[in-house]
Amino acid sequence: MIPFLDLNQVNAPYLQAIEDASLRVIRSGWYILGNELKTFEKAFAAYCEAEHCVGTANGLDAITLILMAMDLPKDSEIIVPANTYIASVLPVSYLHLTPVFVEPDPQTMLIDPALIEQAITPRTKAIITVDLYGRSCEIADILDLAKKYSLKVITDAAQAHGATHAGRKVGTWADATAFSFYPTKNLGALGDAGAITTNDAALAEKIRYLRNYGSVIRYQNEYQGVNSRLDEMQAAILSVKLPYLDPENARRREIAGRYLRELQCSDLTLPPGDRLSEDAWHLFVVRHPRRSEFIAFLDAHGVQTNVHYPQPIHKQLAYKEFKDLHLPLTEQIHKQVISLPLNPVLTDHEVAYIIQTVNQFDRQ
Repeated sequence: MIPFLDLNQVNAPYLQAIEDASLRVIRSGWYILGNELKTFEKAFAAYCEAEHCVGTANGLDAITLILMAMDLPKDSEIIVPANTYIASVLPVSYLHLTPVFVEPDPQTMLIDPALIEQAITPRTKAIITVDLYGRSCEIADILDLAKKYSLKVITDAAQAHGATHAGRKVGTWADATAFSFYPTKNLGALGDAGAITTNDAALAEKIRYLRNYGSVIRYQNEYQGVNSRLDEMQAAILSVKLPYLDPENARRREIAGRYLRELQCSDLTLPPGDRLSEDAWHLFVVRHPRRSEFIAFLDAHGVQTNVHYPQPIHKQLAYKEFKDLHLPLTEQIHKQVISLPLNPVLTDHEVAYIIQTVNQFDRQ
């Protein structure tokens, strides 16, 4: 069986360095808000071509902290993609703001800039974009629209470490960008971890307070903050893995390029390949109208797949108030998407076998 993702294999090349870094942290006696975090924040900011990086406990908290720091009115509407993981929208609800779902572009499956403007009302205060599957959204167009209506832009780049748009990294376009370093991500920790990048010094400073109970000086609290800090252990591990992100992304692009060129299965919709060298290719998401049969066929032939994601947010019980929304494209996408294996440890032989197996589906 070719696994969808084997984290033991992914981390094996760096295991000794990770063990050395972990032992260094253990022996330091300093585990929260120390030099390991400062080192990683500086390095990741530089990598993203951003002025500031603030480590957080996870990617969901990163979005939440950005919204908290922006201090938007409680009746604000926040435009969000209809096709995304629930973590992109939960922070909006946590802060008693109102998510406004916008359908995706049918080719990229990312939020459609052409549909955003008609969703804007006098209550709209921000747009959350999501660089889903490792592809940057049409951020330049969205920023132009945001400027026109004086809106904030927050990017969820949890799946897009290292992706670029028009030659610039994803972490430097928006007012603030949220990252997750969940173990399966292109840059994955060995536990929960996240970060925020921004070029806004005041926003970064406020987020540093908010992530630590509203304090940067012990027992002096400027804000009603939370506890959401990237710990020293995960920061040290991420520092070990960061230098390898670009080579691993290059391997992902190589595999994605083969899939785009060689997959030939009727009724199979491939992702766009127009930005092969810019996308981070966190996932290779295809669509098939007979998803269950397609998945079963691949599984029977030793290829494990995944579904990102089987149910749209507005159809989840957690968001039952939106169950009557009419979002036909999003609903169709969630019924058809399949993620094929794509990770830097796949061998050429495994990639060839996956392609061969997919192409045999029509001949069964």
